[in-house]
Amino acid sequence: DGTRTLNINDIGRHLADDHIDPPLRALFIYNHNPIVVHPDQNLMRRGLGRPDVFAVGIELTMTESMRYCDVVLPAATHFEYADLYPSYGHHWLQRAEPVIPPPGEALPNTEIFRRLAARFGFDEPCFKATDEELMDDAVDIAPPRLLGMRPSEIPTDRAVQMTGPDGKPMVLFENIFPATPSGKIELKSETLAKRWGAPALLPDWREREASHPLMLISPASDKRISSTLGASHQAPPLLMNPADASRRDLRHGIEVRLWNERGEVILPLIVTADVPPGVVASEKGAWLATSRTGQTISALVSSDLKADLAEGACFNDTQVEVSRV
Repeated sequence: DGTRTLNINDIGRHLADDHIDPPLRALFIYNHNPIVVHPDQNLMRRGLGRPDVFAVGIELTMTESMRYCDVVLPAATHFEYADLYPSYGHHWLQRAEPVIPPPGEALPNTEIFRRLAARFGFDEPCFKATDEELMDDAVDIAPPRLLGMRPSEIPTDRAVQMTGPDGKPMVLFENIFPATPSGKIELKSETLAKRWGAPALLPDWREREASHPLMLISPASDKRISSTLGASHQAPPLLMNPADASRRDLRHGIEVRLWNERGEVILPLIVTADVPPGVVASEKGAWLATSRTGQTISALVSSDLKADLAEGACFNDTQVEVSRV
C-alpha cells in the first residue's frame, strides 16, 4: 500500500538485480549524477545499462549519467528561475529572481514536474503550486523566524537571518538545544540506538583485510561540489605516506593502480606525511575520463556498507591496495 521508499545508495543494486517485487525498471534523474557520485560505481553502471530500464534525465551538460538515459530534457540554469538559497551550516536565507529567460525548450524542474503531473492526471495541490507557493511551503515561517516575511517575499538585495523562537539569532546552547532527552550532545546515545539500530557507543576498531590493507579516505574537493563545477576533468592525486610508498617501491609523481574487489582506478601519486601510515586519500567527484580505467574513486566504495546513522554512504571506510601500473 502506498509508495515504497528505497535507500538511494541501493538504487544500483535494485536496478541491476531482480530481487525486489515489483522490479525497478524506470528512473528519473535530476540534480544528480549517480554514475559519478554513488558508491559501487560499476554496479550502478550495470543497472542503468540494462536494456529494460527506462531512464529520463534533466541536465545542463551531457554527464556520464545522462549518457545512460533514454530521454534527456534540457534544464534551466540558476540564472533562469526563481529560487531560495538556504545556508549550509548557518541560518541565513536568500531569494533570487531569474535574470534571463530559459533558452529554447529548457525549463526549471518545478515546471517540468507540473507539466508531467498534468499529463499523468495527478491533481494534488503540490503539483499545481506556483514556485512562490512552493517556496512558502518549504520553510517553517512560524513567527518571528523570518521577521514576519514569507520566503517568497524576501528582498533579493540581501539575505535574511532566520531567528529562534525568541526572535534572536540561533546560537547552540543559548536558545537552541539538541533534541535529546538530556538536551545535550550525547556521545553515548540510547535514543539513536533505538531509532537507527546503531550501537550506543561505536566500536573503536575492526580488523583490516590482509589483501586490502590500506584505508581509503575520499573527501569532497574544494574545487567542485560533488561532480559539479570546476576541475571535474582533472585526475585527483592519491596521497600516500612515505612508509607505505617505500614498502611498495612507489615513487612520488608516478601513476599507480588503486584497487579492490569492486574496481580499479589509475591516479597520479603524491608521497606525503600529510596522511598517516595505513591510510591513502583521494578526492571524490571526478568524472570517468580522469582515469584510464574509466572508473573513479566511487567504484571502490561499497554500497552494502551503510553509516550507523540514517544509513548513508561510507566514503571513508573503504579498504584498498595500491600497486604500480
